[in-house]
This record gives sequence, C-alpha cells and structure tokens, in this order.
Amino acid sequence: MTVRKGKRLGISIQEHMAIDVCPGPIRPIRQISAYFPRLSAGQGGGATGGGGSSSLLSPLLPGAAGGGGSLSAMSSMDTSIEIDSCDSDDNTSLGTLEFDLLYERATSSLHCIVLRAKGLKPMDFNGLADPYVKLHLLPGACKANKLKTKTVRNTLNPVWNETLTYCGITEEDMYRKTLRVSVCDEDKLTHNEFIGESRVALRRVKPDQTKHFNICLEHPPPLPSPTAMSTALRGISCYLREWETEQQRSLEERGRLLLCLQYFPPRARGGLCVGVKRCAHLAAMDVNGYSDPYVKTYLKPDVQKKSKHKTAVIKKTLNPEFNEEFFYEITFSELATKTLEVTVWDYDLGKSNDFIGGVSLGCHSQGETLQHWIDCLKNKGKKVERWHTLTNELPGSTLQE
Repeated sequence: MTVRKGKRLGISIQEHMAIDVCPGPIRPIRQISAYFPRLSAGQGGGATGGGGSSSLLSPLLPGAAGGGGSLSAMSSMDTSIEIDSCDSDDNTSLGTLEFDLLYERATSSLHCIVLRAKGLKPMDFNGLADPYVKLHLLPGACKANKLKTKTVRNTLNPVWNETLTYCGITEEDMYRKTLRVSVCDEDKLTHNEFIGESRVALRRVKPDQTKHFNICLEHPPPLPSPTAMSTALRGISCYLREWETEQQRSLEERGRLLLCLQYFPPRARGGLCVGVKRCAHLAAMDVNGYSDPYVKTYLKPDVQKKSKHKTAVIKKTLNPEFNEEFFYEITFSELATKTLEVTVWDYDLGKSNDFIGGVSLGCHSQGETLQHWIDCLKNKGKKVERWHTLTNELPGSTLQE
C-alpha cells in the first residue's frame, strides 16, 4: 500500500481489521480480587510501608512498583485466578440437605421435617447465603402445593428444624407422586437464586413410619431439547410433547376437598348430612396468587331447585377451612337415585365468579368417590370422612353459579 504526498490516507475495512486484530493468547478477565492480592507473611511489612497502600488499589502490572519480582508476582496471580475463580458448577459442591418424611394414613397428611443443610454453595458477595427450603409435589407443581421454610441469614450451614405438612394426600398420591425439595438463596433487592434440589419418590415412604434422608443437592434435570435430534425424531418429539400437554390439561387437578357424609335413618327425621370440612392446595384464580373460595352443594336431579347450599367465603387463601354442615331430608330409596354434586368457586366482586373444581358422588361415580358413597349408605348413622380430588370438569353436569 503506497501513500502519495498530499492525499488523504484511505484504509479499507479489511485492512482495518487486519491492523487492529492482535493475535496472541487470551488473558483472563481481571476480577476484583486482582486489586486486593493475597500477601504472604514476609510481604506484610512492605504492604504497610509508605506507598504500599496505593499499590494494593491497582492491579499488578509488569514494571510497576515493587522491584524486579513484579513479573513473577503477576504470573503467580494469573495462576491463582484460574484456580480460585472457577465458575463451573460442575466442580463446585452444592451442599447436603437433611430431612425426614412421615406419612400418616389416618389423617391423609404428609409431614416433611426439614432439619439442616451443610456446605451450601456461597451465593452472596460476602461468601455466604440466606437459604430457605421449598417443597413442590410433582407432577402438577404450582403455587397451590408449594410449602416454604423460614430464611436463615448469612450462613452456609443453616438449621431449620421446621415441619411442613401437606393435607389430603391419599395412598394413590404416595404411589405416583414425587416430592421436589429445593434450596434457594433469598435476595431482597433482586430475584431469589436457586442453589440445588433433590427429588424423592413418595412410594419410598412407608405409612406411619418416619424415613430419614441425608442427600446431596443436585442441579435440576435438563429439559429434553429436540435440536440435537434428527429431523424425523424432532417432529416426533414435538408431537409427543403437545400430546402430553393436552393430557395434563384434561386431567388437571384443581385441589383437594375433605367431605364428611352421614346418613340418618328415618326414625324422627331421616336424611343426608353433608359436612364441608376444608380444602387444600386449591388452584389460584386471582392475580395476587390466591383465591376467595366458597363451596356449593347440590343433590341432583333437582327439579324444584331447592337443594342448593353454600358456605361462607374465605378470603385470600388456597387452604380454607369451612367446617359447615348441610342437611337434606330424603328417604333411603330416593337417595339411591340421587347424585351429590360439590363444587368450589372463587368469589369475585362485580363480575361472575370463577369455577375452581368439583366432585360428584353417587351410584354412577367411580373410584374413591363411589367407595365413599357406598360406605355412607352402608354405615347408617356413622360419619364417613374422605378426601376427594377436585377436577376442572364434571361429566354430565351443567355448572350452576
């Protein structure tokens, strides 16, 4: 490239890139620890001398103050950066978590006693963390079935000794569900950070027996990505994923309902007493993440539309307790042809209420609902109490608000 006198120098983009690019080894990005080097015992006196404080606030550079050994100090500093500043989570221990699980068959409740954690991964600038434990039931993890411990501040070895309880857990749930135990770091100014988790199949827990766990925290399992598959497998994967999503929507659980049924023989006043005890893990219908639930009961077919009963509204909760009873005066022969429909609604002021879920009990029911209905008819005069799963659809029923 020749340049004539009096003419402006012109450089093409290719020449510009060739000039600016400097080949050579890529140096590690300097971290804040490089401005505060670790000094040995022999160097402590020099650091406190005159001019020593200013050298600590600047990165070590070749030729800087400190004599001919500055270059060797720089090379040792680079080595310490590569070792001490390893950000790979694969080489970092996430810690261990210790807890107990107890399933009480009589009360259909699952107790998780969160004991302690050890050696958690530091998440804050001070080298510590503000850990808490979070529980979810899988499948169907949502805010309704999330339980959370208190937060222990500034520690990597927290002790909780806190009991978290799930109500309405049936033996079927214990066989097919998995408990996800997560440890997170709480940050008041930013979003909370995930530390690690562990998943326990509930079928490993025997009824009425406490099982102790001391497990290592792990990273969440990676989601299957179709990008690494061939074209044919990618299409099959997308189809199966959409099919699974539709199946989950059709079988969506909206919470649990505890019902107590009691049939009184027709001596003085025969009829069916329906006790609405409580709900657990209801679906959140409001923007604040909660619901304002209430329960309605019908005895169908209801030609005269006089069988409707309704509980009080419990504000801002997903686990309401009602403890209300309703009585239907009916003979035993008539009751055999009826269906008890129990629905849970979310109350909204100024607009239509939202349907959360429901359950139907009668001779045409299936599974646990049918068994509850039969036990009520067999054991006359006795209270029969069972948990029921709320579904988003009631077959053969027209919802009435």
